[in-house]
Amino acid sequence: MERWKGRVALVTGASVGIGAAVARALVQQGMRVVGCARNVDKIEKLAAECQSAGYSGTLIPYKCDLSNEEEILSMFSAIKTLHKGVDVCINNAGLAHNEPLLSGKTEGWRNMIDVNILALSICTREAYKSMKERNVDDGHIININSMSGHRVLPNADVHFYSATKYAVTALTEGIRQELREANTHIRATCISPGLVETEFAFRLHNSDPEKAASVYESIKCLKAEDIASAVTYVLSAPPHVQIGDVQMRPVEQVS
Repeated sequence: MERWKGRVALVTGASVGIGAAVARALVQQGMRVVGCARNVDKIEKLAAECQSAGYSGTLIPYKCDLSNEEEILSMFSAIKTLHKGVDVCINNAGLAHNEPLLSGKTEGWRNMIDVNILALSICTREAYKSMKERNVDDGHIININSMSGHRVLPNADVHFYSATKYAVTALTEGIRQELREANTHIRATCISPGLVETEFAFRLHNSDPEKAASVYESIKCLKAEDIASAVTYVLSAPPHVQIGDVQMRPVEQVS
């Protein structure tokens, strides 16, 4: 991680869960991390914690609604002005709504597409543009995917969500191919965790907290810090090494 010290990483969805753990880990490694979310109160608290802990990096909170392209573009413009640009882009933000394929509301489907697919694609495009403008040839784009992007569970609550994560799998491979065609050493990696104990299930089942809790009680889950460790592992790889897809799951999870 030595070569990343002082360089700029963008982490989307950095207020809670995996995003917060990743932001903390990168700040600990000496990076300047722009952490964005719709609500930055928790990111500001995390930034203060990182500073109190004496970490060598810095966490910069930024308020951004990733379902709004103009806000994303404004964020990248601010990063360019204040920090020159992005060297690492961690597309972590993602969400699920309990909207089955045969009975779900279009609004919920559209929100999942906007955040899980379009925001990821816009951030990737703008991060690549930022790297190219500054002749950064060793940048990295990391998409926090899911095992749901590799198999479909028999659970109608997450079928549309799974479709968006299959899209992330395809998008990451497409990004990798386009980077290769561009003769750049910028790399793209997918990290696909299984069940991670975060606020995810409580947001998915926001009207039934008992059902949400039972999701995490059914199996020994991964922790957000496990995914953060995978991110630092990927970034620690030598510049000539391409890590395509890291699939992670609890040892008890067989599907």
